[in-house]
Amino acid sequence: MAQGVIEVERKFVPGPGTEERLQELGGTLEHRVTFRDSYYDTRELSLMQADHWLRQREGSGWELKCPGAADVSGPHTKYVELTAEPAIVAQLSEVLGKEVLGAGGVAAVLGPLGLQEVASFVTKRSAWKLVLSGADEEEPPLRVDLDTADFGYAVGEVEALVHEEAEVTAALEKIHSLSSMLGVPAQESAPAKLIVYLQRFRPQDYQRLLKANSFREKPQGTEDPDSSLG
Repeated sequence: MAQGVIEVERKFVPGPGTEERLQELGGTLEHRVTFRDSYYDTRELSLMQADHWLRQREGSGWELKCPGAADVSGPHTKYVELTAEPAIVAQLSEVLGKEVLGAGGVAAVLGPLGLQEVASFVTKRSAWKLVLSGADEEEPPLRVDLDTADFGYAVGEVEALVHEEAEVTAALEKIHSLSSMLGVPAQESAPAKLIVYLQRFRPQDYQRLLKANSFREKPQGTEDPDSSLG
């Protein structure tokens, strides 16, 4: 698989005081933004059942979240994020077992690979960044996204982006520390927006994923990464 950024994340249920607490901890509000995410898969949800999550975000292009190494335990997830279209097309072809002729972008291979839109929704996000007290000034900040989807579901995400597997353990420790400071119970987890969308609006597809036992806690943005699918 092509190399991509490793996204280590933890989703949680935000409360009415979450933003105030972020300010108290020295967090900076980067922006508030509204965007539409559209997710694609085969009719049988072959990608999701293989823990791959293909998303097109309005204004940001395509992203494919692929599972990271299976050494993350607890209410965290780890994904490799692919954003270069040639890498996405190559990985889709590998997962779906179909060779795609030509060098077109993702949109050009949706039909040949049997991919169709399976979910689309609008998210309002407040995006924060924060460096933990005592951390190296050159250390990249943790990111905290507080999302509300247009179907009434709210979820928060603490995220660290790393480039090497060796950095994952330290990233998990920072995520756990910040989550604790935000008052998130140690084992609390929250489903990604996409999973809740499927549960509410495509229950047969949701049940198919449950039966396949193909997700513990996914993007979304998912990705959500968004990720949470992000």
